[in-house]
Order: sequence, then C-alpha cells, then structure tokens
Amino acid sequence: QVQLVESGGGLVQPGGSLRLSCATSGLTFSSFAMNWYRQAPGKERELVASISTVESIKNYVDAVKGRFTISRDNSKRTVYLQMNSLRPEDTAMYYCNARRTWSRDDFWGQGTQVTVSS
Repeated sequence: QVQLVESGGGLVQPGGSLRLSCATSGLTFSSFAMNWYRQAPGKERELVASISTVESIKNYVDAVKGRFTISRDNSKRTVYLQMNSLRPEDTAMYYCNARRTWSRDDFWGQGTQVTVSS
C-alpha cells in the first residue's frame, strides 16, 4: 500500500519560513519524480516545485523561485520543501505527489495546510 504523508504546515507570519516534509512508503522512492503542488481556495491546483530521480533536476513555478527549495533524501524516502520569505499569497493546501511516467503511477498525499498571515 502506497502512502504519502505530509507534515510541517502551519500558521506563519509574512516573511517567515516553514519546511514541509513528505514521507513515503510502499513505493520504490528513488524511481519516482517528486512534486509539490498547492491549491488555494477557489483556485486550481498548481505545480510549485518538482525534483527528478537520479540527477535531482529541480524546477519551480516563477512565483516561488529564489524563495522555495525542493530536496529529496532517497535513503529516507522523503521529499522536502523549504519555504522562506513566505507571503500571504503562498497560503494554500500543499500536496505531495509521486509520479513515474513510464509506469503511469501517480500517487498523492492528503495535504498539509500552510497559512501566511499576520
């Protein structure tokens, strides 16, 4: 049974930082690209950051470039999202996603809420 469990969300003031974690089980973690998505109320889910498998190639949506950093630890089967200089517009539910294109495997976590407010 595949599980993705996010943690690390919460309430933070503008300019603050949070580190999200996504612990996985039941899958060959190193063979999956890992992604962080977010969805704000009334908006579509958007891809925030992604990291590939072997070479750990990273990509970010323009809105978070220079502020967020995605990383992975294959030994712990965990992916992280370090979020700095948070803004109110970063408020959303953040979801972890594991995707392996060649096998069409696509798994999601339940999400963790991030609220940026003073």
